[in-house]
Amino acid sequence: MELRLLAYFVAVAEERHFGRAAVRLHMTQPPLSRAIRRLETDLGATLLHRSPAGVTLTAAGQALLEEARTLLEQAARARARVTAAATLTIGTLAGNAEQARIRLADGFRARHPDVTVRIREADLGDPAAGLRTGLADVALTRLPFDRSGLRVHVLREDPVGAVLRADDPLARRDVLHLRDLAGRRWFQFPDGTDPLWRDYWNAGEPREGPVVRTVEECVQAVLWNGTVGLTPLPHHLPGGLTAVRLADQPPSPVVVAWADSAGNPLIRSFLDLVAAVSGS
Repeated sequence: MELRLLAYFVAVAEERHFGRAAVRLHMTQPPLSRAIRRLETDLGATLLHRSPAGVTLTAAGQALLEEARTLLEQAARARARVTAAATLTIGTLAGNAEQARIRLADGFRARHPDVTVRIREADLGDPAAGLRTGLADVALTRLPFDRSGLRVHVLREDPVGAVLRADDPLARRDVLHLRDLAGRRWFQFPDGTDPLWRDYWNAGEPREGPVVRTVEECVQAVLWNGTVGLTPLPHHLPGGLTAVRLADQPPSPVVVAWADSAGNPLIRSFLDLVAAVSGS
């Protein structure tokens, strides 16, 4: 029995009419009728009583309907599992781990040329980059954030600087301290953002300022309003802006993160590659 013929049979059995089933299957009625005849021949049983008003199931047809639905559901689950095993979704934050991504992409393509890799870029309010919502299998992101149910591997740690307008008096300094930024308006993240993440980028103090969700919004807030924000270094900034290293802000760790319960076998291959690339 072919799954295609079983799907045709289920459509006819549920619609109780060849014409309606043909419309549902996006085909014409004659080939559908021939397909059902072929299935009956293969099984050696009459499955449907045909009449001008439609069709009814024979006892054999009723038995097949139950089995066919089960088989089609199993086939759909198998197809979904195979598709998932041939796809890896990587969550990421804008601008993070650029060189690491290039090396990982080259290595992963060499290992798995037939696997589709999907990149999902998260906004700045989601440091887990889709892991908690199941939108990503693995994430290239930054700490700190709530790590419950997640595992991380640190790739490197970047120094952090303050993003300022180029004409800001503080922009001429080589190094700043957090006390130099007292009283300034800072970036804020949306409600619901991980508290550890929010606290780190606010340098451990309550702040006031515009809510931003993307790196571009951060850039524009500084450019237009003189808002202060923090950024990992080095960081390419557009004209009119600069970043000055902060001496007393802890570095920003770049990490690969994944769920404890991750079941996609491609994740282990990806993590092995991460270990090779990072030398650990």
